[in-house]
Amino acid sequence: MRILLALLLTLLLPMAAGAQGMTESAKIEALIASVQHLPGAVFIRNGSEYSGEKAAEHLRAKWKYAGKRVKTAEDFIVCCASASSMSGTKYQIRFADGRTVYAGDYFHQQLRRIEAGPVPAAAAKL
Repeated sequence: MRILLALLLTLLLPMAAGAQGMTESAKIEALIASVQHLPGAVFIRNGSEYSGEKAAEHLRAKWKYAGKRVKTAEDFIVCCASASSMSGTKYQIRFADGRTVYAGDYFHQQLRRIEAGPVPAAAAKL
């Protein structure tokens, strides 16, 4: 019985931990990757359109420049990923289907998904 309980805990604890085991830097990288690999999406910065790859380069450069001001993924969204620090204009993302959202809203939604952790396969089928 103890062996079965230990086995179950070994299998279930990592799923329950979700993003709790992720560092803030890993969460930020996941946020950047989410826009970098978003199929057919365009990142709009100061009225100009950029590929996901160019958006990722820009966001990483802003993150590096922000230095110690960015301690958490939430800090990253607020300080680096929501608006131009020069003009104050909000960044936008236009999806392949034509929908456009503010980048800050998109990244907050992605952060909630990351922090919720993976959905167990059995629950995903429900």
